[in-house]
Amino acid sequence: MPRNRISLITLGVADLSRARRFYGDWGWTPHPDAPEGLALFQMPGLALALFALDELAEDQRRAKAELGTGAATLAQNCRDVEEVEAVFQSALEAGATCLKRPEKAAWGGTSGYFADPDGHVWEIAHNPFWPLGEDGALTLP
Repeated sequence: MPRNRISLITLGVADLSRARRFYGDWGWTPHPDAPEGLALFQMPGLALALFALDELAEDQRRAKAELGTGAATLAQNCRDVEEVEAVFQSALEAGATCLKRPEKAAWGGTSGYFADPDGHVWEIAHNPFWPLGEDGALTLP
Protein backbone atom coordinates (compact mmCIF):
# COMPACT_ATOMS: atom_id res chain seq x y z
CA MET A 1 0.00 0.00 0.00
CA PRO A 2 1.48 3.38 -0.95
CA ARG A 3 2.21 5.56 2.04
CA ASN A 4 2.90 8.80 0.18
CA ARG A 5 -0.61 10.21 0.01
CA ILE A 6 -2.91 12.61 1.78
CA SER A 7 -6.55 11.65 2.19
CA LEU A 8 -7.77 14.42 4.48
CA ILE A 9 -6.50 17.85 5.48
CA THR A 10 -7.93 19.13 8.78
CA LEU A 11 -7.68 22.79 9.70
CA GLY A 12 -8.22 23.91 13.26
CA VAL A 13 -10.48 26.96 13.35
CA ALA A 14 -11.46 29.39 16.10
CA ASP A 15 -15.05 29.74 14.90
CA LEU A 16 -16.46 26.81 12.92
CA SER A 17 -19.48 28.76 11.64
CA ARG A 18 -17.28 31.60 10.38
CA ALA A 19 -14.86 29.17 8.71
CA ARG A 20 -17.70 27.21 7.10
CA ARG A 21 -19.18 30.48 5.82
CA PHE A 22 -15.80 31.65 4.42
CA TYR A 23 -15.20 28.45 2.44
CA GLY A 24 -18.82 28.42 1.26
CA ASP A 25 -18.61 32.08 0.19
CA TRP A 26 -15.35 31.26 -1.60
CA GLY A 27 -17.33 28.76 -3.67
CA TRP A 28 -16.63 25.46 -1.95
CA THR A 29 -19.58 23.09 -1.53
CA PRO A 30 -19.96 21.64 1.97
CA HIS A 31 -20.55 17.91 2.21
CA PRO A 32 -24.17 17.42 3.33
CA ASP A 33 -23.45 14.50 5.67
CA ALA A 34 -20.72 16.07 7.82
CA PRO A 35 -21.09 15.07 11.47
CA GLU A 36 -21.90 17.67 14.12
CA GLY A 37 -18.90 19.87 14.92
CA LEU A 38 -17.13 19.27 11.60
CA ALA A 39 -17.33 20.88 8.16
CA LEU A 40 -16.26 18.73 5.22
CA PHE A 41 -15.52 19.68 1.61
CA GLN A 42 -14.84 17.05 -1.08
CA MET A 43 -11.93 17.68 -3.46
CA PRO A 44 -10.50 15.48 -6.20
CA GLY A 45 -8.97 12.55 -4.34
CA LEU A 46 -9.13 14.03 -0.84
CA ALA A 47 -11.25 16.09 1.53
CA LEU A 48 -10.81 19.25 3.59
CA ALA A 49 -12.16 19.26 7.15
CA LEU A 50 -12.71 22.24 9.44
CA PHE A 51 -12.65 21.37 13.15
CA ALA A 52 -12.82 23.62 16.21
CA LEU A 53 -9.27 24.48 17.27
CA ASP A 54 -9.74 23.63 20.94
CA GLU A 55 -11.31 20.27 20.07
CA LEU A 56 -8.51 19.52 17.60
CA ALA A 57 -5.90 20.34 20.25
CA GLU A 58 -7.69 18.09 22.74
CA ASP A 59 -7.92 15.27 20.19
CA GLN A 60 -4.16 15.55 19.54
CA ARG A 61 -3.41 15.87 23.28
CA ARG A 62 -1.56 19.11 22.65
CA ALA A 63 -1.91 22.51 24.19
CA LYS A 64 -3.94 24.87 22.03
CA ALA A 65 -1.02 27.31 21.97
CA GLU A 66 1.08 24.67 20.18
CA LEU A 67 -1.31 24.56 17.22
CA GLY A 68 -0.11 27.35 14.97
CA THR A 69 -0.93 28.54 11.48
CA GLY A 70 1.11 29.85 8.60
CA ALA A 71 4.03 27.44 8.88
CA ALA A 72 2.48 25.36 6.11
CA THR A 73 0.87 26.51 2.88
CA LEU A 74 -2.11 24.97 1.13
CA ALA A 75 -1.95 25.52 -2.61
CA GLN A 76 -4.42 25.55 -5.46
CA ASN A 77 -2.94 25.38 -8.94
CA CYS A 78 -4.91 27.01 -11.75
CA ARG A 79 -4.98 26.47 -15.50
CA ASP A 80 -3.85 30.02 -16.37
CA VAL A 81 -3.11 33.46 -14.95
CA GLU A 82 -6.71 34.62 -15.46
CA GLU A 83 -7.95 31.76 -13.29
CA VAL A 84 -5.36 32.65 -10.63
CA GLU A 85 -6.70 36.21 -10.54
CA ALA A 86 -10.33 35.06 -10.39
CA VAL A 87 -9.76 32.47 -7.63
CA PHE A 88 -7.64 34.91 -5.63
CA GLN A 89 -10.20 37.71 -5.92
CA SER A 90 -13.06 35.40 -4.94
CA ALA A 91 -11.17 34.45 -1.76
CA LEU A 92 -10.66 38.12 -0.88
CA GLU A 93 -14.36 38.80 -1.47
CA ALA A 94 -15.20 35.88 0.84
CA GLY A 95 -13.12 37.43 3.64
CA ALA A 96 -9.51 36.32 3.10
CA THR A 97 -6.60 38.62 3.95
CA CYS A 98 -4.20 39.37 1.10
CA LEU A 99 -0.60 38.49 1.93
CA LYS A 100 0.86 38.88 -1.58
CA ARG A 101 -1.12 39.68 -4.71
CA PRO A 102 -0.51 37.25 -7.58
CA GLU A 103 2.61 38.18 -9.50
CA LYS A 104 5.08 36.66 -11.92
CA ALA A 105 7.36 34.24 -10.03
CA ALA A 106 11.06 33.60 -10.60
CA TRP A 107 10.30 29.94 -11.45
CA GLY A 108 8.26 30.98 -14.52
CA GLY A 109 4.69 30.95 -13.23
CA THR A 110 2.36 33.22 -11.29
CA SER A 111 1.74 33.01 -7.56
CA GLY A 112 -0.05 34.89 -4.79
CA TYR A 113 -0.84 34.23 -1.11
CA PHE A 114 -3.76 34.95 1.20
CA ALA A 115 -4.78 33.88 4.70
CA ASP A 116 -8.22 32.53 5.55
CA PRO A 117 -10.01 34.04 8.58
CA ASP A 118 -8.09 31.69 10.90
CA GLY A 119 -4.69 32.54 9.43
CA HIS A 120 -4.26 29.39 7.31
CA VAL A 121 -2.16 30.39 4.32
CA TRP A 122 -3.20 29.54 0.77
CA GLU A 123 -1.14 29.93 -2.39
CA ILE A 124 -3.02 30.39 -5.64
CA ALA A 125 -0.71 29.70 -8.55
CA HIS A 126 -0.32 28.84 -12.20
CA ASN A 127 2.69 26.70 -13.06
CA PRO A 128 2.98 26.33 -16.84
CA PHE A 129 5.20 23.28 -16.34
CA TRP A 130 2.61 21.32 -14.29
CA PRO A 131 -0.45 20.40 -16.35
CA LEU A 132 -3.75 19.80 -14.56
CA GLY A 133 -6.24 17.01 -15.23
CA GLU A 134 -9.87 17.58 -16.21
CA ASP A 135 -10.83 17.65 -12.52
CA GLY A 136 -8.02 20.07 -11.66
CA ALA A 137 -5.86 17.36 -10.10
CA LEU A 138 -2.12 17.77 -10.38
CA THR A 139 0.13 14.97 -11.58
CA LEU A 140 3.76 15.98 -11.66
CA PRO A 141 5.33 15.47 -15.09
